[in-house]
Amino acid sequence: MAIGSCRRRGTASFPQRHPLTPEISILPNGLRVATQSMSSSQTVAVGIWCSVGGRHEALRVGGISHFLEHLLFKGTKKRSARRISEEIEGVGGDLNAYTAEERTCFYATASSDHLARVTEVLSDMYCNSRIDPKEVEREKGVIVEEIEMIRDESAQHVQEILTAETWRGNSLSRPITGTKKSLSGISRKDILDHLRKNYHAGCTIVTAAGAVDHGEFIRLLTRFLGDLPDGSSRPRVTLPSRQASPRIVIESRENQQTQIALSFRGVSAHDPKRYAVSLLHVLLGGNMSSRLFQELRERRGLCYSVSTSLSTHSDCGAFEIALGLDGKNVARALKLILSDCRKIAEKGPSSSELRRACDYSIGTSRMALERAATQNYRLGNSLLTYGKVVTPESVYDRLAKVSISEVRKAAAQIFQNRTLCLAMVGQGPGEAELMGLIRSA
Repeated sequence: MAIGSCRRRGTASFPQRHPLTPEISILPNGLRVATQSMSSSQTVAVGIWCSVGGRHEALRVGGISHFLEHLLFKGTKKRSARRISEEIEGVGGDLNAYTAEERTCFYATASSDHLARVTEVLSDMYCNSRIDPKEVEREKGVIVEEIEMIRDESAQHVQEILTAETWRGNSLSRPITGTKKSLSGISRKDILDHLRKNYHAGCTIVTAAGAVDHGEFIRLLTRFLGDLPDGSSRPRVTLPSRQASPRIVIESRENQQTQIALSFRGVSAHDPKRYAVSLLHVLLGGNMSSRLFQELRERRGLCYSVSTSLSTHSDCGAFEIALGLDGKNVARALKLILSDCRKIAEKGPSSSELRRACDYSIGTSRMALERAATQNYRLGNSLLTYGKVVTPESVYDRLAKVSISEVRKAAAQIFQNRTLCLAMVGQGPGEAELMGLIRSA
Protein backbone atom coordinates (compact mmCIF):
# COMPACT_ATOMS: atom_id res chain seq x y z
CA MET A 1 0.00 0.00 0.00
CA ALA A 2 1.37 3.40 -0.96
CA ILE A 3 2.23 5.72 1.87
CA GLY A 4 -0.11 8.70 2.01
CA SER A 5 -2.84 7.06 -0.08
CA CYS A 6 -6.54 7.77 0.41
CA ARG A 7 -7.05 4.44 2.13
CA ARG A 8 -6.56 4.60 5.89
CA ARG A 9 -4.29 1.92 7.27
CA GLY A 10 -6.33 -1.22 7.85
CA THR A 11 -9.69 0.22 6.75
CA ALA A 12 -11.26 1.70 3.67
CA SER A 13 -12.72 5.19 3.55
CA PHE A 14 -16.08 3.63 2.65
CA PRO A 15 -17.60 0.28 3.65
CA GLN A 16 -17.44 -2.45 1.04
CA ARG A 17 -20.70 -3.04 -0.85
CA HIS A 18 -21.93 -5.60 -3.31
CA PRO A 19 -21.48 -4.00 -6.74
CA LEU A 20 -24.36 -3.82 -9.18
CA THR A 21 -23.77 -6.23 -12.03
CA PRO A 22 -24.71 -5.12 -15.55
CA GLU A 23 -25.94 -7.54 -18.20
CA ILE A 24 -24.50 -7.35 -21.71
CA SER A 25 -25.69 -8.99 -24.93
CA ILE A 26 -24.92 -8.75 -28.63
CA LEU A 27 -27.75 -8.99 -31.15
CA PRO A 28 -27.28 -11.04 -34.37
CA ASN A 29 -26.58 -7.82 -36.33
CA GLY A 30 -23.73 -6.94 -33.95
CA LEU A 31 -25.61 -4.37 -31.88
CA ARG A 32 -24.21 -4.23 -28.33
CA VAL A 33 -26.73 -3.91 -25.50
CA ALA A 34 -26.11 -3.28 -21.79
CA THR A 35 -28.59 -2.94 -18.94
CA GLN A 36 -28.28 -2.13 -15.26
CA SER A 37 -31.17 -3.22 -13.08
CA MET A 38 -31.82 -1.04 -10.02
CA SER A 39 -34.26 -2.66 -7.61
CA SER A 40 -35.20 0.59 -5.86
CA SER A 41 -35.92 2.53 -9.05
CA GLN A 42 -39.35 3.29 -10.46
CA THR A 43 -37.98 4.89 -13.61
CA VAL A 44 -35.98 3.73 -16.60
CA ALA A 45 -33.38 5.57 -18.68
CA VAL A 46 -32.59 4.43 -22.23
CA GLY A 47 -29.75 5.59 -24.45
CA ILE A 48 -28.71 4.97 -28.04
CA TRP A 49 -25.04 5.81 -28.56
CA CYS A 50 -23.18 6.28 -31.83
CA SER A 51 -19.38 6.28 -31.63
CA VAL A 52 -19.06 9.25 -33.99
CA GLY A 53 -18.68 12.89 -33.02
CA GLY A 54 -17.19 16.20 -34.02
CA ARG A 55 -13.64 14.89 -33.99
CA HIS A 56 -14.32 12.49 -36.85
CA GLU A 57 -15.62 15.08 -39.32
CA ALA A 58 -13.92 16.47 -42.41
CA LEU A 59 -13.31 20.22 -42.34
CA ARG A 60 -15.79 20.86 -45.17
CA VAL A 61 -18.69 19.34 -43.23
CA GLY A 62 -17.68 20.45 -39.74
CA GLY A 63 -20.67 20.22 -37.39
CA ILE A 64 -22.47 17.52 -39.39
CA SER A 65 -22.77 15.12 -36.41
CA HIS A 66 -24.44 17.84 -34.34
CA PHE A 67 -26.59 18.83 -37.34
CA LEU A 68 -27.79 15.23 -37.74
CA GLU A 69 -28.52 15.04 -34.01
CA HIS A 70 -30.93 17.97 -34.43
CA LEU A 71 -32.55 16.50 -37.53
CA LEU A 72 -33.38 13.16 -35.93
CA PHE A 73 -35.93 15.02 -33.79
CA LYS A 74 -37.69 16.45 -36.85
CA GLY A 75 -39.86 13.52 -37.79
CA THR A 76 -39.82 9.94 -39.01
CA LYS A 77 -41.91 7.99 -41.50
CA LYS A 78 -44.57 7.42 -38.83
CA ARG A 79 -44.08 10.29 -36.36
CA SER A 80 -44.03 14.07 -36.77
CA ALA A 81 -41.59 16.15 -34.74
CA ARG A 82 -44.41 17.13 -32.42
CA ARG A 83 -45.55 13.56 -31.94
CA ILE A 84 -42.01 12.46 -31.04
CA SER A 85 -41.96 14.99 -28.20
CA GLU A 86 -45.54 14.33 -27.11
CA GLU A 87 -45.09 10.56 -26.85
CA ILE A 88 -42.35 11.00 -24.25
CA GLU A 89 -43.33 14.24 -22.54
CA GLY A 90 -46.99 13.17 -22.53
CA VAL A 91 -46.16 10.49 -19.96
CA GLY A 92 -43.93 12.77 -17.86
CA GLY A 93 -40.73 11.65 -19.53
CA ASP A 94 -37.72 13.54 -20.77
CA LEU A 95 -36.18 13.24 -24.26
CA ASN A 96 -32.87 14.75 -25.29
CA ALA A 97 -29.56 14.26 -27.10
CA TYR A 98 -26.02 15.58 -27.19
CA THR A 99 -23.01 15.53 -29.50
CA ALA A 100 -19.46 15.39 -28.21
CA GLU A 101 -16.02 15.02 -29.75
CA GLU A 102 -16.16 11.23 -30.00
CA ARG A 103 -19.84 10.31 -29.71
CA THR A 104 -23.46 11.24 -30.27
CA CYS A 105 -26.14 10.12 -27.81
CA PHE A 106 -29.95 10.08 -27.89
CA TYR A 107 -31.58 9.37 -24.54
CA ALA A 108 -34.86 9.42 -22.69
CA THR A 109 -36.08 8.82 -19.13
CA ALA A 110 -39.61 7.92 -18.06
CA SER A 111 -41.61 5.84 -15.61
CA SER A 112 -40.61 2.19 -15.96
CA ASP A 113 -44.04 1.14 -17.27
CA HIS A 114 -43.27 3.15 -20.42
CA LEU A 115 -40.07 1.28 -21.33
CA ALA A 116 -41.53 -0.06 -24.58
CA ARG A 117 -42.72 3.39 -25.68
CA VAL A 118 -39.39 5.06 -24.90
CA THR A 119 -37.44 2.34 -26.69
CA GLU A 120 -39.65 2.47 -29.77
CA VAL A 121 -39.52 6.27 -30.09
CA LEU A 122 -35.73 6.40 -29.76
CA SER A 123 -35.32 3.51 -32.20
CA ASP A 124 -37.68 5.11 -34.70
CA MET A 125 -35.73 8.36 -34.55
CA TYR A 126 -32.42 6.55 -34.97
CA CYS A 127 -33.47 4.36 -37.90
CA ASN A 128 -36.29 6.09 -39.74
CA SER A 129 -35.69 9.83 -39.75
CA ARG A 130 -37.05 11.48 -42.89
CA ILE A 131 -34.31 14.14 -43.12
CA ASP A 132 -36.86 16.36 -44.81
CA PRO A 133 -35.20 18.88 -47.20
CA LYS A 134 -37.22 21.75 -45.73
CA GLU A 135 -36.17 20.78 -42.21
CA VAL A 136 -32.52 20.64 -43.31
CA GLU A 137 -32.63 24.28 -44.41
CA ARG A 138 -34.76 25.40 -41.46
CA GLU A 139 -32.48 23.73 -38.91
CA LYS A 140 -29.41 25.45 -40.35
CA GLY A 141 -30.93 28.70 -39.13
CA VAL A 142 -31.58 27.22 -35.69
CA ILE A 143 -27.96 26.09 -35.33
CA VAL A 144 -26.68 29.47 -36.49
CA GLU A 145 -28.69 30.99 -33.64
CA GLU A 146 -27.10 28.44 -31.29
CA ILE A 147 -23.65 29.50 -32.51
CA GLU A 148 -24.51 33.16 -31.93
CA MET A 149 -25.88 32.40 -28.47
CA ILE A 150 -22.61 30.73 -27.48
CA ARG A 151 -20.61 33.63 -28.87
CA ASP A 152 -22.71 36.17 -26.92
CA GLU A 153 -22.18 34.23 -23.68
CA SER A 154 -18.59 35.10 -22.78
CA ALA A 155 -18.13 32.21 -20.35
CA GLN A 156 -18.99 29.73 -23.12
CA HIS A 157 -17.21 31.64 -25.88
CA VAL A 158 -13.92 31.72 -23.98
CA GLN A 159 -14.08 27.93 -23.72
CA GLU A 160 -14.47 27.61 -27.49
CA ILE A 161 -11.48 29.89 -28.01
CA LEU A 162 -9.45 27.86 -25.53
CA THR A 163 -10.38 24.57 -27.21
CA ALA A 164 -9.40 25.92 -30.61
CA GLU A 165 -5.99 26.98 -29.29
CA THR A 166 -5.37 23.86 -27.18
CA TRP A 167 -5.84 21.51 -30.13
CA ARG A 168 -4.70 23.87 -32.89
CA GLY A 169 -4.24 22.04 -36.18
CA ASN A 170 -6.35 19.03 -35.12
CA SER A 171 -10.04 18.31 -35.69
CA LEU A 172 -10.52 18.55 -31.90
CA SER A 173 -9.98 22.30 -32.26
CA ARG A 174 -13.19 22.82 -34.23
CA PRO A 175 -16.53 23.64 -32.53
CA ILE A 176 -19.03 20.79 -32.19
CA THR A 177 -21.69 23.04 -33.72
CA GLY A 178 -19.60 23.71 -36.79
CA THR A 179 -19.27 27.22 -38.20
CA LYS A 180 -21.58 29.35 -40.31
CA LYS A 181 -19.36 28.59 -43.29
CA SER A 182 -19.30 24.82 -42.83
CA LEU A 183 -23.05 24.68 -42.12
CA SER A 184 -23.87 26.59 -45.29
CA GLY A 185 -22.03 23.97 -47.35
CA ILE A 186 -23.66 20.88 -45.81
CA SER A 187 -26.23 19.35 -48.14
CA ARG A 188 -28.97 16.82 -47.52
CA LYS A 189 -26.85 14.31 -49.44
CA ASP A 190 -23.93 14.93 -47.06
CA ILE A 191 -26.22 14.22 -44.11
CA LEU A 192 -27.64 11.04 -45.63
CA ASP A 193 -24.11 9.84 -46.44
CA HIS A 194 -23.02 10.53 -42.86
CA LEU A 195 -26.06 8.66 -41.57
CA ARG A 196 -25.49 5.59 -43.77
CA LYS A 197 -21.77 5.48 -43.08
CA ASN A 198 -21.96 5.71 -39.29
CA TYR A 199 -25.41 4.87 -37.96
CA HIS A 200 -25.11 1.10 -38.17
CA ALA A 201 -24.90 -1.67 -35.59
CA GLY A 202 -21.10 -1.74 -35.58
CA CYS A 203 -20.95 1.86 -34.31
CA THR A 204 -24.00 1.68 -32.05
CA ILE A 205 -24.55 0.78 -28.40
CA VAL A 206 -27.93 0.69 -26.64
CA THR A 207 -28.20 0.97 -22.86
CA ALA A 208 -30.91 1.00 -20.21
CA ALA A 209 -30.81 1.46 -16.46
CA GLY A 210 -33.36 1.51 -13.67
CA ALA A 211 -36.41 -0.74 -13.41
CA VAL A 212 -35.48 -2.77 -16.48
CA ASP A 213 -35.44 -6.49 -17.19
CA HIS A 214 -32.62 -7.43 -19.56
CA GLY A 215 -34.58 -10.13 -21.36
CA GLU A 216 -37.54 -7.84 -21.97
CA PHE A 217 -35.24 -5.09 -23.25
CA ILE A 218 -33.52 -7.49 -25.65
CA ARG A 219 -36.91 -8.55 -27.04
CA LEU A 220 -37.85 -4.90 -27.58
CA LEU A 221 -34.56 -4.13 -29.33
CA THR A 222 -34.79 -7.23 -31.49
CA ARG A 223 -38.15 -5.90 -32.64
CA PHE A 224 -37.19 -2.24 -33.08
CA LEU A 225 -33.47 -2.36 -33.97
CA GLY A 226 -32.99 -5.92 -35.19
CA ASP A 227 -32.94 -4.68 -38.79
CA LEU A 228 -30.35 -1.98 -38.14
CA PRO A 229 -27.65 -2.67 -40.77
CA ASP A 230 -24.51 -4.32 -39.51
CA GLY A 231 -21.20 -2.65 -40.20
CA SER A 232 -17.58 -2.79 -39.23
CA SER A 233 -16.34 0.68 -40.15
CA ARG A 234 -14.94 2.66 -37.26
CA PRO A 235 -14.11 6.36 -37.26
CA ARG A 236 -10.41 7.21 -37.24
CA VAL A 237 -8.67 9.96 -35.33
CA THR A 238 -5.40 11.83 -35.68
CA LEU A 239 -3.25 12.41 -32.61
CA PRO A 240 -2.83 16.13 -31.81
CA SER A 241 0.64 17.55 -32.35
CA ARG A 242 2.91 18.39 -29.43
CA GLN A 243 2.97 21.93 -28.07
CA ALA A 244 6.40 23.49 -27.56
CA SER A 245 5.57 26.88 -26.00
CA PRO A 246 2.74 28.72 -24.20
CA ARG A 247 0.02 30.35 -26.31
CA ILE A 248 -2.35 33.24 -25.60
CA VAL A 249 -5.52 34.40 -27.37
CA ILE A 250 -7.26 37.64 -26.35
CA GLU A 251 -10.62 38.92 -27.55
CA SER A 252 -11.23 42.41 -26.28
CA ARG A 253 -14.82 43.18 -25.25
CA GLU A 254 -16.45 45.92 -23.20
CA ASN A 255 -17.83 43.45 -20.68
CA GLN A 256 -18.52 44.05 -17.01
CA GLN A 257 -16.53 40.91 -16.28
CA THR A 258 -13.50 39.37 -17.98
CA GLN A 259 -13.55 35.63 -18.60
CA ILE A 260 -10.33 33.63 -18.45
CA ALA A 261 -9.77 29.99 -19.33
CA LEU A 262 -6.49 28.08 -19.16
CA SER A 263 -5.52 24.61 -20.29
CA PHE A 264 -2.56 22.31 -19.86
CA ARG A 265 -2.13 19.07 -21.77
CA GLY A 266 -3.59 16.31 -19.61
CA VAL A 267 -4.06 12.55 -19.91
CA SER A 268 -6.28 10.29 -22.00
CA ALA A 269 -9.13 8.09 -20.80
CA HIS A 270 -6.75 5.10 -20.94
CA ASP A 271 -3.78 6.62 -19.12
CA PRO A 272 -3.02 4.87 -15.79
CA LYS A 273 -2.47 8.33 -14.26
CA ARG A 274 -6.12 9.28 -14.85
CA TYR A 275 -7.09 8.43 -11.25
CA ALA A 276 -4.44 10.73 -9.80
CA VAL A 277 -5.43 13.46 -12.30
CA SER A 278 -9.07 13.10 -11.29
CA LEU A 279 -8.15 13.77 -7.67
CA LEU A 280 -5.83 16.60 -8.71
CA HIS A 281 -8.85 18.25 -10.35
CA VAL A 282 -10.83 18.00 -7.10
CA LEU A 283 -7.91 19.28 -5.03
CA LEU A 284 -7.32 22.35 -7.16
CA GLY A 285 -10.77 23.46 -8.27
CA GLY A 286 -13.36 20.71 -8.05
CA ASN A 287 -15.39 22.15 -5.16
CA MET A 288 -15.61 24.99 -2.63
CA SER A 289 -12.94 23.35 -0.44
CA SER A 290 -10.42 23.32 -3.27
CA ARG A 291 -7.19 25.31 -3.22
CA LEU A 292 -8.06 27.75 -5.99
CA PHE A 293 -11.55 28.47 -4.68
CA GLN A 294 -10.24 29.09 -1.19
CA GLU A 295 -7.34 31.24 -2.39
CA LEU A 296 -8.98 33.35 -5.09
CA ARG A 297 -12.50 33.74 -3.73
CA GLU A 298 -12.46 33.15 0.01
CA ARG A 299 -9.09 34.73 0.90
CA ARG A 300 -8.67 37.33 -1.85
CA GLY A 301 -12.22 38.06 -3.03
CA LEU A 302 -11.04 38.21 -6.65
CA CYS A 303 -13.90 36.27 -8.22
CA TYR A 304 -17.28 34.73 -7.58
CA SER A 305 -16.21 31.29 -8.73
CA VAL A 306 -13.17 29.49 -10.08
CA SER A 307 -13.20 25.88 -11.20
CA THR A 308 -11.20 23.17 -12.87
CA SER A 309 -12.39 20.54 -15.33
CA LEU A 310 -10.99 17.64 -17.32
CA SER A 311 -11.36 17.26 -21.08
CA THR A 312 -10.67 13.57 -21.66
CA HIS A 313 -10.53 11.79 -25.02
CA SER A 314 -9.47 8.35 -26.22
CA ASP A 315 -5.85 9.35 -26.86
CA CYS A 316 -5.32 12.75 -25.24
CA GLY A 317 -6.72 15.16 -22.70
CA ALA A 318 -6.54 18.62 -21.17
CA PHE A 319 -6.64 20.01 -17.63
CA GLU A 320 -8.64 23.26 -17.66
CA ILE A 321 -9.15 26.18 -15.26
CA ALA A 322 -11.84 28.85 -15.69
CA LEU A 323 -12.96 31.97 -13.86
CA GLY A 324 -14.60 35.34 -14.36
CA LEU A 325 -13.42 38.53 -12.66
CA ASP A 326 -12.74 42.25 -12.98
CA GLY A 327 -10.18 42.89 -15.71
CA LYS A 328 -7.90 44.81 -13.35
CA ASN A 329 -7.45 41.66 -11.25
CA VAL A 330 -6.50 39.32 -14.08
CA ALA A 331 -2.73 39.53 -13.63
CA ARG A 332 -2.97 39.00 -9.87
CA ALA A 333 -5.31 36.02 -10.26
CA LEU A 334 -3.16 34.40 -12.94
CA LYS A 335 -0.08 34.71 -10.74
CA LEU A 336 -1.90 33.01 -7.85
CA ILE A 337 -3.24 30.23 -10.10
CA LEU A 338 0.18 29.42 -11.52
CA SER A 339 1.68 29.55 -8.04
CA ASP A 340 -0.84 27.01 -6.69
CA CYS A 341 -0.20 24.75 -9.69
CA ARG A 342 3.54 24.92 -9.05
CA LYS A 343 3.16 24.23 -5.31
CA ILE A 344 1.11 21.07 -5.76
CA ALA A 345 3.53 19.86 -8.43
CA GLU A 346 6.48 20.39 -6.08
CA LYS A 347 5.06 19.13 -2.79
CA GLY A 348 1.80 17.35 -3.59
CA PRO A 349 -1.25 17.51 -1.32
CA SER A 350 -1.30 16.76 2.40
CA SER A 351 -2.61 13.36 3.45
CA SER A 352 -5.79 14.94 4.86
CA GLU A 353 -6.38 16.91 1.64
CA LEU A 354 -5.97 13.79 -0.43
CA ARG A 355 -8.32 11.79 1.77
CA ARG A 356 -10.99 14.48 1.54
CA ALA A 357 -10.66 14.67 -2.24
CA CYS A 358 -10.95 10.90 -2.51
CA ASP A 359 -13.96 10.75 -0.20
CA TYR A 360 -15.59 13.61 -2.12
CA SER A 361 -15.09 11.85 -5.46
CA ILE A 362 -16.47 8.55 -4.23
CA GLY A 363 -19.31 10.12 -2.28
CA THR A 364 -20.57 12.34 -5.09
CA SER A 365 -20.33 9.42 -7.51
CA ARG A 366 -22.39 7.15 -5.25
CA MET A 367 -25.07 9.79 -4.84
CA ALA A 368 -25.22 10.41 -8.58
CA LEU A 369 -25.44 6.70 -9.37
CA GLU A 370 -28.67 6.43 -7.39
CA ARG A 371 -30.28 7.98 -10.48
CA ALA A 372 -31.18 5.77 -13.42
CA ALA A 373 -30.02 8.45 -15.88
CA THR A 374 -26.53 8.49 -14.37
CA GLN A 375 -26.29 4.69 -14.41
CA ASN A 376 -27.38 4.74 -18.04
CA TYR A 377 -24.66 7.26 -18.88
CA ARG A 378 -22.10 5.11 -17.04
CA LEU A 379 -22.96 2.07 -19.15
CA GLY A 380 -22.70 3.87 -22.48
CA ASN A 381 -19.61 5.87 -21.61
CA SER A 382 -17.77 2.81 -20.31
CA LEU A 383 -18.63 0.59 -23.27
CA LEU A 384 -17.66 3.26 -25.80
CA THR A 385 -14.43 4.12 -24.00
CA TYR A 386 -13.17 0.74 -22.80
CA GLY A 387 -15.20 -1.84 -24.69
CA LYS A 388 -16.52 -3.16 -21.37
CA VAL A 389 -18.50 -1.91 -18.37
CA VAL A 390 -16.13 -0.82 -15.62
CA THR A 391 -17.73 -1.22 -12.19
CA PRO A 392 -17.91 1.81 -9.90
CA GLU A 393 -16.37 -0.21 -7.07
CA SER A 394 -13.25 -0.94 -9.11
CA VAL A 395 -12.87 2.79 -9.79
CA TYR A 396 -13.42 3.62 -6.12
CA ASP A 397 -10.85 1.05 -5.08
CA ARG A 398 -8.25 2.53 -7.42
CA LEU A 399 -9.03 6.09 -6.29
CA ALA A 400 -8.59 5.03 -2.67
CA LYS A 401 -5.09 3.78 -3.47
CA VAL A 402 -3.86 6.97 -5.13
CA SER A 403 -0.82 8.23 -3.21
CA ILE A 404 0.50 11.71 -2.54
CA SER A 405 3.44 10.85 -4.77
CA GLU A 406 1.14 9.90 -7.66
CA VAL A 407 -0.72 13.21 -7.46
CA ARG A 408 2.52 15.18 -7.24
CA LYS A 409 4.01 13.40 -10.25
CA ALA A 410 0.80 13.88 -12.25
CA ALA A 411 0.80 17.59 -11.41
CA ALA A 412 4.46 17.93 -12.37
CA GLN A 413 3.74 16.28 -15.72
CA ILE A 414 0.68 18.43 -16.45
CA PHE A 415 1.62 21.87 -15.15
CA GLN A 416 4.35 22.70 -17.63
CA ASN A 417 4.36 26.20 -19.06
CA ARG A 418 5.19 24.94 -22.55
CA THR A 419 1.75 23.28 -22.82
CA LEU A 420 -0.19 26.19 -21.32
CA CYS A 421 -2.87 27.88 -23.40
CA LEU A 422 -4.71 30.94 -22.12
CA ALA A 423 -7.86 32.50 -23.58
CA MET A 424 -9.31 35.80 -22.37
CA VAL A 425 -12.53 37.56 -23.36
CA GLY A 426 -13.00 41.06 -22.00
CA GLN A 427 -10.66 43.76 -20.69
CA GLY A 428 -7.34 43.09 -19.04
CA PRO A 429 -3.59 42.90 -19.50
CA GLY A 430 -2.08 42.64 -22.95
CA GLU A 431 -0.42 39.56 -24.40
CA ALA A 432 3.11 40.69 -23.53
CA GLU A 433 2.28 41.17 -19.85
CA LEU A 434 0.45 37.85 -19.61
CA MET A 435 3.27 36.00 -21.35
CA GLY A 436 5.72 37.57 -18.95
CA LEU A 437 3.73 36.29 -15.97
CA ILE A 438 3.58 32.80 -17.49
CA ARG A 439 7.29 32.63 -18.24
CA SER A 440 8.24 33.88 -14.78
CA ALA A 441 5.96 31.43 -12.96
